[in-house]
Amino acid sequence: MTIEIELKFIATTHSAEKLAETLAAWPHQHQAARELTNIYFETDDNQLRRWDMGLRIRGVDQRYEMTLKGGGKTLGGLHQRQEYNVDLDEATLDIARLPADIWPQGTDIAALQQRLQPLFTTHFQRETWLVTVGSSEIEVAFDRGEVSTDAFSEPLIEVELELKRGERSDMLAFAQKLIAMGGLRMGSLSKAARGYQLAQGNQLRPIRAFPVLKVDAKATVEEGMIAALSAGLNHWQYHEEVWLRGNTSAQEAVREALEVLRQAFALFGALVPRKASSELRQKLTTLEEMLNDETVNAETFCFSPLSVETQLALTHWLIESQWQQWIDEKSKAKLQGSFKRFSDIMLARINADLRETFNSIKQPNEYHDKATRLSRQLLAVHLLAGAYTPEAVTLWLAAWQQLQLAIQSHQENGLTWLAVQAIKQPGFWKSSGPAR
Repeated sequence: MTIEIELKFIATTHSAEKLAETLAAWPHQHQAARELTNIYFETDDNQLRRWDMGLRIRGVDQRYEMTLKGGGKTLGGLHQRQEYNVDLDEATLDIARLPADIWPQGTDIAALQQRLQPLFTTHFQRETWLVTVGSSEIEVAFDRGEVSTDAFSEPLIEVELELKRGERSDMLAFAQKLIAMGGLRMGSLSKAARGYQLAQGNQLRPIRAFPVLKVDAKATVEEGMIAALSAGLNHWQYHEEVWLRGNTSAQEAVREALEVLRQAFALFGALVPRKASSELRQKLTTLEEMLNDETVNAETFCFSPLSVETQLALTHWLIESQWQQWIDEKSKAKLQGSFKRFSDIMLARINADLRETFNSIKQPNEYHDKATRLSRQLLAVHLLAGAYTPEAVTLWLAAWQQLQLAIQSHQENGLTWLAVQAIKQPGFWKSSGPAR
């Protein structure tokens, strides 16, 4: 078994043509393009997907390899997963040759083998460079081809960085220099994820409301912060894909994701000094300003250097815990405290702020002036409320969301009544037990 550590980028044709010239600045070994064919297998009820596994056979130069990718995590465009590889004499699936202990306990391997069928394929040309960066070796792969099922297909143009030897931080720093050539954006979806989407009918991806963030009841403050920022980044990248595929409504969801990230930095600002995240926060502010430009479209925004730099910088900040260098021992101890207790305090402050804000309103037009404040505070609640009884959280949020919707739809009658109903609610963080 190996742990595969990759950074994936979606590339434009123009950037792909500049790749070789850009990589010439580093010591490297080049391998000319080769044809690769991958067949991905699955059961009729997506059992492997439910186990967070991916299974394929890859053919290149009349040689074949069976690969099983196991559980892992994806943040930004950084993919870290367990990987098992077995050489094959022919393109015939034989999962009995994989280690028996990789399967969930009780798995009937012979029965599973019988259920597995080809689901989709990827065909592409791969050109590679083995680049030396500091004391690390990074494989840069340029893939151009398509992902396809019997009914659907879509093109793929990708650049992948895989850490072959050395430090993950070297790869992240190298990526920051590579994206300066332009025409790249971080790819949160793997080839397999795109193939599954096609296999399921290639339905349009829906707009998703930002959810209440679920965290472990015993999570530390630091774990809660990482979860909050990761959720904002995931929300951004998901809706970036939706926007690029033609749904213009996703632009507002991208804006919401940027605001989630800014609220997350604000929530934890008392523990992580502003100077530790000042550059990231400035980038997020500038990106929000870009979205206010009526001429902006999905292509120009999502492939803009600033957008890609910000996603990569945030990924780097989270993966390498870059805030640690800015905090003292007292703050480190506080970050290891209870996230639930931290949420109790912050939710009480948000509630007090909302009460004061909407109790002081005298004229109906003042509600519209407070709409942005309300929106930001409710996003903050979504980041903090995952350790409480869901029903209590939903009920509390619903009252404020009704007021928010009435303000957004420019209602005037009934706003004061809705505000009063929201204000008089008891705090769920006082009466609610642990999340079920």
